[in-house]
Amino acid sequence: MRILSEPEIYIVGRQSINDAEVQRFLTDHETSWQTDSEIGSELVVELAGRVCYLSFGDKQFRKTNKDYVGNLINQGHGSVLEHAVWDLLITGVSRSLTHELVRHRAGTGISQLSQRYVDESTADFIEPAVIAGDPETHTIWLHAVEASHQAYISLVEKLASRVQQQFPDLPRTQRMKMAREAARSVLPNATETKLLFSANARALRWIITLRGTDGAEPEIRKLAVKLCRLMQREAPHLFDDFEIVRLNDGTEGVHATHYKV
Repeated sequence: MRILSEPEIYIVGRQSINDAEVQRFLTDHETSWQTDSEIGSELVVELAGRVCYLSFGDKQFRKTNKDYVGNLINQGHGSVLEHAVWDLLITGVSRSLTHELVRHRAGTGISQLSQRYVDESTADFIEPAVIAGDPETHTIWLHAVEASHQAYISLVEKLASRVQQQFPDLPRTQRMKMAREAARSVLPNATETKLLFSANARALRWIITLRGTDGAEPEIRKLAVKLCRLMQREAPHLFDDFEIVRLNDGTEGVHATHYKV
């Protein structure tokens, strides 16, 4: 059993653009497209916007991707941001956090670790910073987590034995699933989980905006700040209007220049 305090985000998939097919489209329509980005997500957003008005060739006004995408964001034309998608593998977060994250269902795809099938006898746990910062509350929290975890291990063992007696012909996988799905009821919200979180740029901007504020729950705010930094490296033209700020409690948050796009 480990006590964790930092989330981790792995980018396992990102948007790309098929240059040959884009050129075929331009040739078929006897036009051209001048841009300067080489980042697939930024290019697909610009392409989507230009398709809406066929603003290619002589009809191009803004020549740089940064200017074009920046204007889309300034004007609040967020629908074209939905074409840029990332697949993020997120670990080191609690089930308490994912209860909040899954509320952002629009524009996302979520696949989370199953406590029915996965053995949590070696589970990790996320300790809130406000608890970890005080020895007395840390001790209380640790005792509670350890007791819950031990109860889970004992319940799985006893329930698996009982199910085997009642259903001797049931495959072991099914027996263990029945035991774990019942035993997980004693595990705390602090139990660490993992999920593959796919989201488009518009959805990610909204998550960062809402969950990066000083009113957000501290653990998910930490994730929002980390997500903001990551996306600013991935696609700066889509996320560079966000600012990482220092909050009154000394932690970091995110200030959104554009509240909702």
